[in-house]
Formats: sequence, C-alpha cells, structure tokens
Amino acid sequence: MGRIGQAVALRARGFGMKIHYDDPHRLSPETEGGAIFHGDPYDLLRVSPFLSLNAPETNQTHHFLDAKAIAALPRGAIVVKAARGGIVVDEDLIAVLKSSQVAATGLDTYEGAPKPNPGYLSLNNTFLLPHIGAATIERRTAMDMLALDNIDAALGGRPAPSLVT
Repeated sequence: MGRIGQAVALRARGFGMKIHYDDPHRLSPETEGGAIFHGDPYDLLRVSPFLSLNAPETNQTHHFLDAKAIAALPRGAIVVKAARGGIVVDEDLIAVLKSSQVAATGLDTYEGAPKPNPGYLSLNNTFLLPHIGAATIERRTAMDMLALDNIDAALGGRPAPSLVT
C-alpha cells in the first residue's frame, strides 16, 4: 500500500469499494482511511473479488500470483496488475482465465515485455496495455531533464544525482 496503492485505493473508494491491503508495514490509522490490513497475503486474497497488484518486483513478490495464490481468490475475481511483469505466473493466470475461475484481467506489464505471453492474445477476458504510464509529456520531460542533470554533473566532475545500478 505504497504511493500507487494508496492512489488506487482513493479512486476505488469513489466506487464504494471496501479497501483491504497487505504490505510489509501497516499504515497509520490516518493513512489507512478505514482500509483493512491483512498481515498474511492469502487472507487478503480470500476477500478480494477485485485484486489490484501494485507492488515492486522483489525476491518476495516474484511469481507471487501463482496457481496457489489464484486458488485463494473468490471465483470470478478480477485481477488488475500495474506492477512488474514477474509478479504473475502467466501460465497459471491464463489457465484460470480460460476456466472462468478468474473472470477477467487487465495487465499493464508482463514477463518478457514488451511481448506478452501468446496465451493471453486469444482470450476475450484479458486486456493488455504496453506499460504506458511513463508516456506522458510531463514524465518524458522529467526523464530527459534528469539525464541532462546527470551528464552535467559527470562533465563537471561531480557525482551524478541519479545513478541506475
């Protein structure tokens, strides 16, 4: 329930949705805004007819949404993922989309991006986007300015303000 998760929760509340979340650290009551914290992700999955995945890909989240995790979701759940591609095991999600265990999915990224798993392409309950969140003019300008700041620092003998490792 980081910055993006909180922004999604704010919008979901506008549709009358009750917010449940899992996070390594519980939010303060003020930040939670009535959301229900689950210390065990499987407890969260069991009460998630709409699951929005917005986590970074780490050793703990890599292939988190696999057959076991998907089986914990209510039948007919909808899965939306704006997180990194490796959080989902594509073959497992494709199988349950075909069986209607999961009613639909929307994926902004996928493992092997920019090419999605071909199994998604024939499904009419799957919506794929080419990870376009960074494609706004403002975001592109900010990235360009950051690159220029790094070049200026390096040419001036100073440490670059933003290093990618």
